Amino acid sequence: MKIALLSGVTSVHTHRWANALADLGHEVHLISLIGHKSEINKISDKVALHYINKTGRLAYFTAGNDLRRLLSDIRPDILNAHYASGYGTLARRSGFHPTLLSVWGSDVYDFPSNAVCRAILKKNLRFADALASTSHAMARQTEKFITPASPIFITPFGVDTDLFAPAECRGKTEGEESLGSKITIGTVKTLEEKYGIEYLIRAFALVCGMEDISDKYDLHLKIYGKGSLEPELKALAKKLGISEKTEFCGFIPNRDVPSALHGLDIVCIPSILDSESFGVSAVEAMSCSVPVVASDVDGLKEVVEDKVTGFVVERKNAQAMAQKTAELISNPALRAEMGIAGRQRVLRLYDWRDNVRYMSDCLQKTVSDFRR
Repeated sequence: MKIALLSGVTSVHTHRWANALADLGHEVHLISLIGHKSEINKISDKVALHYINKTGRLAYFTAGNDLRRLLSDIRPDILNAHYASGYGTLARRSGFHPTLLSVWGSDVYDFPSNAVCRAILKKNLRFADALASTSHAMARQTEKFITPASPIFITPFGVDTDLFAPAECRGKTEGEESLGSKITIGTVKTLEEKYGIEYLIRAFALVCGMEDISDKYDLHLKIYGKGSLEPELKALAKKLGISEKTEFCGFIPNRDVPSALHGLDIVCIPSILDSESFGVSAVEAMSCSVPVVASDVDGLKEVVEDKVTGFVVERKNAQAMAQKTAELISNPALRAEMGIAGRQRVLRLYDWRDNVRYMSDCLQKTVSDFRR
């Protein structure tokens, strides 16, 4: 197929979809507003990159004719617009069919916060010939604004299971741990409010205060990521008396995440908002056979199988996260068992190659249904 992909070029999600579809042999044209141009992008040479020379939020409303002319030149079989609010508006203003609209998260959770935004979202969803969502939970959220003519395609944003693979040695088995055994807990997240890192720090402090745990294990917390809350979070760790055990490791590129995960015994993901609509950070950990303790936001509780690949706990509940983390610390056999189960779940549901092939099928079906 000849696919026009309408999305912000700065997003790693955009890079992965565009490059993967091109690798399947499709002719992919990536279209983005010039305001989203970045000197640092990882778009494959196989992908044709186009910019619409308009910037700002109004561009989603005013650049419809620009997009229409560009699509007239490209003559794609289908337009795949990503993000139901901004680029979904631009797709609708172009009037192009067939269009598959992929929802991302905050566009259906946070954007429709008032009547005007809800009206825009509903128009964009109705305009599309088909809809796609990375999770069942987000599909249900989308259906609060529209009853689609056909089911929403579920197109998970999975991981490269060759890159995100278990470490050669994944922990010790029951009975092999000795006094002073090092246990490293960690997370890879942006340090912003929605990701709830505060509750991980508080949970870690509680675990460090458990005598049966702290007397036996050498505990460490590693937090990968950057964001506006870093000074505040460092101050909290100091206040709670765990700063010497807590390391803020800063931003790491995605290619380095597997190595970071290999150094962790448990991954904790304390997000607090349902707009985290697909738990890719949990999938990455599970693919590396690391057990996960995650909050019960929509995207995380869908990918983490509670009591099988890890534990799902109430969001903003540091005590609950601490209890489940302590359970995993004190039971190396359970860590190993959940790690294996996590890897198997990812291979079954979230292998990126399978996910891309399914997205390709969804695009083809949308074209076929439209023509029919």
